[in-house]
Amino acid sequence: MSDAYDPAVVEPKWQKRWEADQLYRAVVDWSKPKHYALTMLPYPSGDLHIGHWFAMTPSDARARFMRMRGYNVLFPMGFDAFGLPAENAAIQRNIHPKTWTYANIERMRRQLRSMGAMFDWEREAVSCDPAYYRWTEWFFSQFFRNQLAYRGEGLVNWSETLQTVLANEQVIDGKDERTGQPVVQKLMEQWFFAITRYSDQLLNFEGLDWPEPVKLMQTNWIGRSEGARVFFAGEQGDPIEVFTTRPDTLWGATFMVLSPEHDLVERLTSDAQRAAVEVYREQAAGATEIERLSDTREKTGVFTGGYAINPVNDARIPVWIADYVLSTYGTGAIMAVPAHDQRDFEFARKYGLEVVPVIQPEGEKLDGTTMAAAYAGPGRMVNSGPFDGTPVTSDKGWANPSVKAVADWLAERAVGRKSVNYRMRDWLISRQRYWGAPIPVVYGPDGVEMVPDDELPVLLPDDVQFMPTGRSPLTYDEAFLHTTDSDGEPARRETDTMDTFMCSSWYQYRYLSPGFAQGPFDPAEAAYWLPVDVYTGGAEHATMHLLYTRFFTKAMRDLGMFAEAQSMMEAHGRDPNGAFDEPMTKLRNQGQILGAERKGDIILARGRRDGNVLIAERVEVIESGTVEPGSRSSEVAGELMKRTENILQIDAGGEELVTIEVPHSAIVHIPTIEGENNVNQLRHHLEIQRMSKSKGNVVNPDELVAQFGADTVRAYLMFFAKWDQGGPWNYGGIKGPQRLLQDVWEIGCADYAPGQTDESATRALRRKTHQTIRKVTQDLDDFSFNTAVAAIMELRNTILAAQRAANVSRVAWDEAVDMLLLLLAPISPHITEELWTRRGQPYSIHQQPWPQWDEEVAREEMVSLVVQINGKTRDKFDVPAGLDDDKLRQLALASEKVQRLLDGQAPRKVIVARGSLVNIVP
Repeated sequence: MSDAYDPAVVEPKWQKRWEADQLYRAVVDWSKPKHYALTMLPYPSGDLHIGHWFAMTPSDARARFMRMRGYNVLFPMGFDAFGLPAENAAIQRNIHPKTWTYANIERMRRQLRSMGAMFDWEREAVSCDPAYYRWTEWFFSQFFRNQLAYRGEGLVNWSETLQTVLANEQVIDGKDERTGQPVVQKLMEQWFFAITRYSDQLLNFEGLDWPEPVKLMQTNWIGRSEGARVFFAGEQGDPIEVFTTRPDTLWGATFMVLSPEHDLVERLTSDAQRAAVEVYREQAAGATEIERLSDTREKTGVFTGGYAINPVNDARIPVWIADYVLSTYGTGAIMAVPAHDQRDFEFARKYGLEVVPVIQPEGEKLDGTTMAAAYAGPGRMVNSGPFDGTPVTSDKGWANPSVKAVADWLAERAVGRKSVNYRMRDWLISRQRYWGAPIPVVYGPDGVEMVPDDELPVLLPDDVQFMPTGRSPLTYDEAFLHTTDSDGEPARRETDTMDTFMCSSWYQYRYLSPGFAQGPFDPAEAAYWLPVDVYTGGAEHATMHLLYTRFFTKAMRDLGMFAEAQSMMEAHGRDPNGAFDEPMTKLRNQGQILGAERKGDIILARGRRDGNVLIAERVEVIESGTVEPGSRSSEVAGELMKRTENILQIDAGGEELVTIEVPHSAIVHIPTIEGENNVNQLRHHLEIQRMSKSKGNVVNPDELVAQFGADTVRAYLMFFAKWDQGGPWNYGGIKGPQRLLQDVWEIGCADYAPGQTDESATRALRRKTHQTIRKVTQDLDDFSFNTAVAAIMELRNTILAAQRAANVSRVAWDEAVDMLLLLLAPISPHITEELWTRRGQPYSIHQQPWPQWDEEVAREEMVSLVVQINGKTRDKFDVPAGLDDDKLRQLALASEKVQRLLDGQAPRKVIVARGSLVNIVP
């Protein structure tokens, strides 16, 4: 008998040993192939949740796997530490963001270490450390000096009451979530990065092994459209420029729509319409950009009283304003062609505007007065002057002959030109917040100046006071605000801070050398480790972080920031071509863990009625079936479906839920919980849905580690679902991996002594061992963790059967056990290290080479041969493996079942497939 497996003893023991030995310290070694494995760094919100573990532990397993395959592996960790939650904590709890953040980081470090991951903690980077954001500020300066950073106007959520800008999540139904006061859209000067200059480069995914959905999301987000710029004119001669993907429909433009903020609205508005226009503009200012662009929102607008001239036919068309057109997108003006655009069609029908078809489908004649919907298909141009009869196809952009022909014609007449438009806009990086990297800008008498590099970082002041309004203290901190420019003249600091995505756009480079003071990274480290070989994290970051970090890398390359690293790479014989074009060559996304379904407590509540609400005097949790569900005059019985503080919603068997209010004076009795009970201990019903604290369905990994051990939690997370899909959490499912590790412990500690050796059984054990090596190797290479664990479970079963029979050789037993431990080591690192050592093997199991399989040993001795007639299975039997096709044909035709069905007829064809299937065609 072996001593009992106790993860609470085994896991801390090896974590301390690994740390003391710096087992996972990654250093440059040009004699080894490198592998830079990176998983998305967490925000220090306070506690790791099981979703962090689901992202990180399989990523760790694969990094370990690559190390055992002979790669020099870098697997770092850090914290994306700036952000709004810390500032909210400062306001709500009177805790400084810095104090709150660093306390959370310390707690999360402990939780991360409990995973047993191979993080190289000496490379930790924390984005709110001055040593880190010094270089965030430096990047901003470099971008500004190279025209990649500029100041422009952007729409913000402005609170007149608070005199501050609010984030989108702070605005609910057009009002500030704190005060309930109205919030308006306001154009303010902001800082931008010119990401749109890289639009075409960002559409090129050559050489990237990224999931297709992510590439598609980025492609759609960038939104490249071919079309034409067209120059309309107001009646006073003011040019009104529009971009359209369909210049072939210009003759059907029956009105124009400007954004309410457009510069020409004032000049185009007639006196008669001015009051209505102003009212509408005020209304539009109260809607967020997201609301204005919503497809489901009813489109509204107002006539300005002004007109514009269509340049293709000199038609005089009315100009409207509508909030679905944004001044910050495109030109802030559109031509409206209601016959061929559904949004324009609905607008035209609502306001009685003319609909003129200019594309007729084949065999049909559209009538603008009777059309029920816009027509956007192919056909021929009509009512279009010189282009009548021109074919229109379904092709996009200039591939459509009608689009190309009209675009060329516009250019010839100088009333337009071919143009490419992008849906993506430049990256607005300004945040009117305290807890972010300062923007290193001062405003002096001569305008904008960058803070000199040798004076970076511009430090966030620690001694600041936070107002309940949420206004950034940087705007009223006199010591921070007032400075001098390069001439010694009085100047004012920029009080905006940078978008936190700025910090996470380059963190993979700071990991290379977090203590390097001469630049954002050490070129010697960059030459060896770059680019990132595998990046893991959530696909929800596809159009923000993953796009921004690609832009950042390309801009860094173009500004020569990798030049020294490139020279060093060449000096060591590595080709730098393409090494600095993209940040990560391979991307893999994990799915989401969903909250498990849970039945709510069965409640029996007694009290008095107040209308439809029962004011409870006593609430008791009872066994299901002991009381009939129902809502009676003084009591309610049923399942607790929802709880909001002291308000309960009960399914009492009726069509609607019954509401129970539990005052503080009420008695709450929960038999399964000792001591005095309260309403917060009642468990409500949970559906399978995304985990969140607000839904009360978050799984705490600390509790699981305390109960089962980190190795079991790791194994379960890699087993319970496909990693790229995720699935609902199931507490019962963890028993399987727990049993696996218990069995592995018993196997690893067993003193096996064979009885009568059976050569066939010995071969079978070795065959299963080598088949498992092959299977697990392929699965870990493909990020298929669940099937890898399943294969290890099968090998466990085979070993246990061999142990019971005691009929395999000791050599085969030892091989099987050692391979079992090596294959399991990346998944459950602590128990395998312990057992490897107990078996007298050299330290550490994680430094051993990955096992290799022998195809001869792995080959099956017998295989099942499936025999079909006309594709229907008629027989199945075992045959020796490795038979040639002729022999398989003979065996299939010799089958009694086949002979009976053929009834003496010679088959016309006999097809052999994959060495295990024969299909006979009579």
